[in-house]
Amino acid sequence: MSTEEEVFQINVNICDRPYRLKVKRDEEEVVRKAAREISEKVKQLQTQFAGKDKQDYLAMHALTLAVSVLNNEKKTDAAGRSLQDKLDLLDKTILQTLETST
Repeated sequence: MSTEEEVFQINVNICDRPYRLKVKRDEEEVVRKAAREISEKVKQLQTQFAGKDKQDYLAMHALTLAVSVLNNEKKTDAAGRSLQDKLDLLDKTILQTLETST
């Protein structure tokens, strides 16, 4: 097993609660950054919407992230279709050029 595939345990805090996770070494930095960003976003939401439970803030943040992911998927799908259309046109043009030159 290479170093990148090695799995080990780390501790992260999300909303003042510790979580022990098993991660690959090459994913550690991203996991830690994600945990920090979640905690920061929850703190922002606490200042905007007073009197809520941390569970509510986590749910709000989860919904925001899910919407963002779905919007990105939609954009990626549209870009992929556009690229495929251009490749199909290029392929057709190349085939027509080859047919007329022979």
